[in-house]
Amino acid sequence: MKTSTKKLTLSAMFLAIGLVLPFITGQIPQIGKMLCPMHIPILLCAFFCGPQYAGVIGAICPLMRSVMFGMPVLYPSAVGMAFELMSYGVICGLLAAKLGKDKLWKIYTALITAMLGGRLVWGLAQIVLLGIKGEHFTFAAFLAGGFVNAFPGIILQLILIPVLVRAIPDKTKKEISEE
Repeated sequence: MKTSTKKLTLSAMFLAIGLVLPFITGQIPQIGKMLCPMHIPILLCAFFCGPQYAGVIGAICPLMRSVMFGMPVLYPSAVGMAFELMSYGVICGLLAAKLGKDKLWKIYTALITAMLGGRLVWGLAQIVLLGIKGEHFTFAAFLAGGFVNAFPGIILQLILIPVLVRAIPDKTKKEISEE
C-alpha cells in the first residue's frame, strides 16, 4: 500500500476517534470536557501522518462534530477549536518531522510546543470571534479556558501521547512517515 494511502487511512481513523471520543469522556460529567478528548487524536495524527494531514483533520474535526452532533456549539466554540486543533496538528507535525520521534525529549518538545502554540491561536481566535459578536475575551478567560479548565486534559496528553508514540514499533513509524 502506498504511503499516502496509509496516511489518508490513518487520518480518517484519527478523525473518527475525534468524533467519537467525546461521547466516551462525556460519561464522566465532572471532568469529561476537561479531558480535551478531540485534542488526543489530532496530536497522534501529527506524529504519525505529518503536519498536512493533522492540520486538515484538526480543522475539520470540531466543525464536523458540531454539525453532526451539535457539540461543541458551532460559533464561536467549534470555529475557535478548529483553529486551535489545526495549529496543534501543524506545529506538532512539523516539529516531529524535524526533530524525529526516537527520543522522549523530542516527543515532549513537539508536544508541549504544539500545546502552547495551539492555545495561543485559540486565544487569538476567541478575541476575533467574540469581537465580531461585540463581546470581549479577557486574559482571565484565556487562562481559565486554555489552562485551568483544561488541566486534566493537559496532564492526560502529556502522559498518553508519548506512551502511544513510543509504543508503535519503529518499523511501522518509519513506513508511515516515509513519503
